Amino acid sequence: MQTNPLLAGKVAIVTGAAQGIGATYALALAGAGASVVLCDVMDPQVTVDAVRAAGGTAIGRITDVTDEAQVAQLVAAAIDAYGQVDILVNNAALFGGLPRKRFTEITADEWDRVMIVNTRAVFITSKAVAPHMSERRSGRIVNVASTTVHNGTPFLLHYVASKGAVMAMTRSMARELGEFGIAVNCLAPGLTMSDAAKTGSSAVALERAVQARSFKREQLPDDLIGPLLFLASDESGFMTGQTLVIDGGTTMV
Repeated sequence: MQTNPLLAGKVAIVTGAAQGIGATYALALAGAGASVVLCDVMDPQVTVDAVRAAGGTAIGRITDVTDEAQVAQLVAAAIDAYGQVDILVNNAALFGGLPRKRFTEITADEWDRVMIVNTRAVFITSKAVAPHMSERRSGRIVNVASTTVHNGTPFLLHYVASKGAVMAMTRSMARELGEFGIAVNCLAPGLTMSDAAKTGSSAVALERAVQARSFKREQLPDDLIGPLLFLASDESGFMTGQTLVIDGGTTMV
């Protein structure tokens, strides 16, 4: 495993890391030298094993990141295992299984379920690590949003609204935590060919996404590794409250 000295000795928590893009994030952080703590509502052991097989350091915990008690236990486990938490990647979200429908057809229960997972979880996990990071006067929180916010993507209003909230939360948290040396930034991927995107998007939608890009190809999880490591490391040390768009040139802001 290649080690980036900027992340050597760092400890990162990655939510939603059992599979898909979250697993890619975890492997990338471990490959850059960080010890990673993986959590998901599903058992993340497969990803833990993959990190270890590649020579990295990782532990995993089954965690519902919408539950404050479980998140507190997660953070405590990370500190118990590695002594600190330097990086939080808020990746857990509902997307792939959401049926596309007009917003007038979305039920209140569906709306609440998406908002709880996609926004409340970011609030809870960030709140849980902030005191520890503040005491150490150092830390990096990377929230994962989506370019659907910029594009006004139709038929997914609950998802789009939740990711817009994540961008807004990023800015407010950056204002509050900056004095403690904590950077809070946001990664906004375009439609990325994760398992969730493949199963949740039609062939027509996927082709339309390719044609809308400056780079005429599918966006892959590996396309997000460099930007993630940038935001998680001191290479972006004087950057906070920002949203980094990675979508092959579809959205230019």
